Amino acid sequence: MNRTALLYAVVAAFANVAGAVAVTSRARWSVRALDIMVALAAGFMISASVTDIFPEAILRGGHTAALVALLGYLLVHLTQHTLAPHFHFGEETHEVSEIVSISALVGLLVHTFVDGVAIASAFSVSAEFGIVIFLAILLHKFPEGLAISSLFLAAGASRRKALYAAAALGAATIAGVAVTGVVLPLQTYGLAVSAGVTLYVGASNLVPAFQSKRGWRLPAAFFSGCGMYFAARAAVGV
Repeated sequence: MNRTALLYAVVAAFANVAGAVAVTSRARWSVRALDIMVALAAGFMISASVTDIFPEAILRGGHTAALVALLGYLLVHLTQHTLAPHFHFGEETHEVSEIVSISALVGLLVHTFVDGVAIASAFSVSAEFGIVIFLAILLHKFPEGLAISSLFLAAGASRRKALYAAAALGAATIAGVAVTGVVLPLQTYGLAVSAGVTLYVGASNLVPAFQSKRGWRLPAAFFSGCGMYFAARAAVGV
């Protein structure tokens, strides 16, 4: 197991919990700031997936990697928007049933496990590549933790259970790193499935969360997120 990748996964996991704390502690936080964070993360993740994760996945896994990437994309759609159709990034403001919150958690556990696979796979290429992919994942961890915890609260769960739900997402990310180190197919196709999942989260989860909102700030944040990816890439020497 790559201990460096594991350390970065732990940091990402804490970001999940931090998002939950923002809701469960009833701390004052800005919806506008959250929207900007989501838009930045979307631009960063889409840029990472298309520019680097996909090409590296093809180099490692050949043409089969393209199919695996597609399967990763479809898997997230199945688990987050077919089996759990109510899920969205952002605070849940409507009452929902317990089954909705549980199904959303299951869907997100799949996604966050792949986050860990992405971190481990990227660090297996190089430390520099691992850092920029970690940043792509880290940027959406806070809103992710906020979303699942608020969904649990909307379903009538206690604040403790809402925190546990976010912590489970973090644990799944750590598990993804650990499993990638011992499962041979993930060592070959981990980047491929990560490419599909990262593209889905950026383009199909995060972009719809802000694209209907008016004003110039969110589009500017989205394009800035794209630029931030290339700045981070240059800064670490990828």
